[in-house]
Amino acid sequence: MFAHIRQKLLFNTVVKYGKQRKYSISAASKIKNDPKDVEPIYPSIKDLSFKAKFKKYRQAWYDEIKNLETVEEKQFKINMPRYYGWKSLILNEHFIPYDALSHAQYFTRTHIVKESGLPAYYSTLISIEQLDRIVQSIKSDIEDNIVFEHCTRRREHEMKADKFPLDENIKAIDRKVNMEEIISKALIHRINRTMLIHLSSENPHLLHTEVDFEPRLEASWFMGGLNPPNFVKKFRNSVKFMKEFVDDPVNLPVQYIGQPIMHLRHKHPLREIIPLSDCENPAFEVPTFKLNPKVLSYTLEKKHLTNIPGFWPGDENEFGLLSYHNCTYLQTRPEKYNDTSTALMVQAVLASYSWLLSQACYQGFSTFNDITYPLTTQTIITNGQWWSFFVYQLNTTLVHSEYADENPKRNICWITEPIKLFDKIENEKVYGLNEEVLKTLIKFYINIPEERVGIDLKPYLGKSAKVIADIEHDERRNWMEKQYKHLVTNRPRHRRIPEIYDWQKIYIIKHKTRPMDKKREPWEFGIKMYKRKLDDHQPPYIPRRLRQNPKKRHIGRWSKTYYP
Repeated sequence: MFAHIRQKLLFNTVVKYGKQRKYSISAASKIKNDPKDVEPIYPSIKDLSFKAKFKKYRQAWYDEIKNLETVEEKQFKINMPRYYGWKSLILNEHFIPYDALSHAQYFTRTHIVKESGLPAYYSTLISIEQLDRIVQSIKSDIEDNIVFEHCTRRREHEMKADKFPLDENIKAIDRKVNMEEIISKALIHRINRTMLIHLSSENPHLLHTEVDFEPRLEASWFMGGLNPPNFVKKFRNSVKFMKEFVDDPVNLPVQYIGQPIMHLRHKHPLREIIPLSDCENPAFEVPTFKLNPKVLSYTLEKKHLTNIPGFWPGDENEFGLLSYHNCTYLQTRPEKYNDTSTALMVQAVLASYSWLLSQACYQGFSTFNDITYPLTTQTIITNGQWWSFFVYQLNTTLVHSEYADENPKRNICWITEPIKLFDKIENEKVYGLNEEVLKTLIKFYINIPEERVGIDLKPYLGKSAKVIADIEHDERRNWMEKQYKHLVTNRPRHRRIPEIYDWQKIYIIKHKTRPMDKKREPWEFGIKMYKRKLDDHQPPYIPRRLRQNPKKRHIGRWSKTYYP
């Protein structure tokens, strides 16, 4: 019976489909007739290993950041995986541990030119005769500025009781350093004003330069190639398929917080010192530092990663021309360190890299999307008497994951040794004014920014909307502006992240001696609160009278969010 049914079904199938004679010529028939005409196309072989899948997952995240239109949305996307902020390495400008130069170079992928001095490019900016003429014209004004700030100006109103308490426990050196910091800042302001007055007539770009006093400088990036800490190794050993990856390097978020005295900005960037292709020269060596930064007494804190070059997105003058930084903190370092020049180099490398990185982020780049053209800045570190000059060229921002060691590009830094501006001041007169300092300072000011012709400065930003202010939708623009300003303030959340106390680690987690205790904390239910995402929260409630349709009880109760 069953054999008869199968035979009948087969007969019906042949009758139904066997009479169809018209077929389209397939690729198989082509190959059969003439195999030389068509080459076979095989699908790519996918790597299904854990490393390949994880790399693909991360690359998808990087591409999402790259495809966003506005500067602020890219910053949102970087902070999206962490509601309470990334556990980041905190780098403060005036906190420099001992022997931290190799760490600063590796974390910024910076090569320091061994030969002391500025690049040869600065010798072609101005002739020797013109330089001498300008020095003689401003020399007397510089001397007057020094005498006024050190001898003539009264500072009783600046010596506040809370800042300079008359307490025997306060060391005299601290009061001296604080007063020297105030004097050096005021002197830098006056010298900058003098330089602009004398040079603006012959250098029109200085008329369009914007000056920022004590701007907010912050920069963040992800550093790779570091040795995994013990808790990461312990976790990898506990997972069967990850045991072979126990010693694989890890990434570490880095947050830099600067304290510059002054920034000078222009709408065009400075000229590159060397072409972008030359920075791949293997002779530009970068030291390695794969240890945990805690060995240098650095600390880790949970913070939202921010990139702020001293102004908000959308400002016309968005490229750095010159920055001043203070070094009076060096007087408080122990004398046994004897590393003043090394500390200055660390400060200059971190400050220059961070300022240029934050500027690059405003052009649409990030720590995951490399810059397509170099950026240059000029940095001055001084306490009013000793002056150090630095020139820094940013060629790459990729230092995460495998790029920490395999990236062929290097950032380059040129340095000068500290030079005295004057020897001493006696009877309201300056002795030993060094004209070489003034010549170098003049070269920094007359270095003309140039427009990059034929180069798209913002290749990863939108065409119509490059910043939040360009968004036409009012509700979305206002929401994102408010949330972005709240994000970069780094204020603590309304509810703090649940903490595991020591007694809980001992009695509940490690020894399990309290099985009858009621579970109350999220971590007791397997919830990892520190991995909570930025958009994982209840939106603000809208009262019924303020809704679009008050008669609908359950519609429109919560306000809209516009996370990227």
